[in-house]
Amino acid sequence: MNHPTNPKGETPQTLILEQPLIFEQGQEGRCGVDLPAIPEYRDRLGGLRRQDKIGLPGLSEPQVVRHYTRLSQKNYAIDSVFYPLGSCTMKHNPRLNEKLARLPGFAELHPLQPLSTVQGALELIDHLAHWLKTLTGMPAVAMSPAAGAQGEFCGMATIKAALLARGEHRTQVLAPESAHGTNPASAASLGFSVESIPATADGRVDMEILKAKLGPNTAALMLTNPNTCGLFERDMIAIAKAVHQAGAYFYCDGANFNAIVGRVRPSDLGIDAMHLNLHKTFSTPHGGGGPGAGPVVLSEELARFAPLPYVVHEAQGFRLVEHAAEADQSIGRLKGFHGQMGMFVRALAYLLSHGADGLWQASGDAVLSANYLLASLKDVMTASFEGPCMHEALFDDRFLKDTGVSTLDVAKALLDLGFHPMTMYFPLVVHGAMLIEPTETESRETLDEFIAALRHLVEQARDGQGEMFHSAPRNTPRRRLDETLAARKPQLRWAPLR
Repeated sequence: MNHPTNPKGETPQTLILEQPLIFEQGQEGRCGVDLPAIPEYRDRLGGLRRQDKIGLPGLSEPQVVRHYTRLSQKNYAIDSVFYPLGSCTMKHNPRLNEKLARLPGFAELHPLQPLSTVQGALELIDHLAHWLKTLTGMPAVAMSPAAGAQGEFCGMATIKAALLARGEHRTQVLAPESAHGTNPASAASLGFSVESIPATADGRVDMEILKAKLGPNTAALMLTNPNTCGLFERDMIAIAKAVHQAGAYFYCDGANFNAIVGRVRPSDLGIDAMHLNLHKTFSTPHGGGGPGAGPVVLSEELARFAPLPYVVHEAQGFRLVEHAAEADQSIGRLKGFHGQMGMFVRALAYLLSHGADGLWQASGDAVLSANYLLASLKDVMTASFEGPCMHEALFDDRFLKDTGVSTLDVAKALLDLGFHPMTMYFPLVVHGAMLIEPTETESRETLDEFIAALRHLVEQARDGQGEMFHSAPRNTPRRRLDETLAARKPQLRWAPLR
């Protein structure tokens, strides 16, 4: 049993109890419900019937409720506190979206229902697709990709198909050094080799090196804009022109679209394909591997290679194009069925409740919040680049020189102050990077609390209190881990912690 005291000296409201795993709490014959006896039946399984017990724990209802409630209290979530992870856009998920996603007509759909019974769902997908095409200025969108990484794969697969249709077998993809790791991975999974493009001193793509590397073997450039340093690529038009003159395609990673939605149309920048993370820009939940969604908008030249299925609107209603006979140049299916329906409902609810003017304000507020953090901290922390940022503020570890404190130490100490750390050590082009993205949904009061916490830690580091940092966190349910050892020798079975 722990009795932590927070940095302000306040007594915690509840005790943090150590408990064994739920399987270790179980006892034979204990159950939260009374089940009727199984009537006699003819056993048709014979030797296939399981002979041993399935290992489910026996617990009373209060035990189960308390166990999972305590687990939820240990979980860090956007519903309880600020989530400043850079490059992630951890914004609030409006409850209106959740209410609509739980309407029986949407929540109880089955993907194998006859089309005549799901016309409303198909209309919703079509309506959402219209919004995504309008906001990006692109003529087509593939709705089925299940997440951003699969969206990248989808967009690059259409580019590969377009090149093969031209009779060209290009094998090189260019990507900035600051690209998300999934960019080169997606390209490599399609058989491309990846070459990196370094950044200039101001954190943007080096145009001279890019032009020098473009050639007849270049299939595409994969670029994020705003980029992973939180900066807008000023040379987008020139970049697109150079890429297209080389006969290559321009893929844009849409992870940071929240910074420009409603203000900049990617089609006007010369982009050919771009995935959109519904769980970032359009506030559908980050699903822990579950309900992601990564629709991909496509240029006119790439549209005919879009994956199946897709919705078409005809005089008699909505239907799905599902077979290669109707779309012989399609790259085929990427996943089962039509995409993540619950995420589509949430995203459309977000779009309709905001409207075009609301989206314009949201992106502006996101940029304002990031610049407020940058301006409030750059006198005590070292900003990586001169001038204002876009949606996220990037700092490096120069301000920690000679303190004996590292970026990781700062992150661990933030936990003791009640804050989730920012993204650490990314992008890799910045030493000891600390990437902070406040989004538009945080109040100034919350940002001020976070700023005060960081300023307090900087002061402690400069006062020679390195040992305090090295032992952090102290007030959390789990103490500091040996992360290297945990990665190399993971402990997969529960054991009492000393």
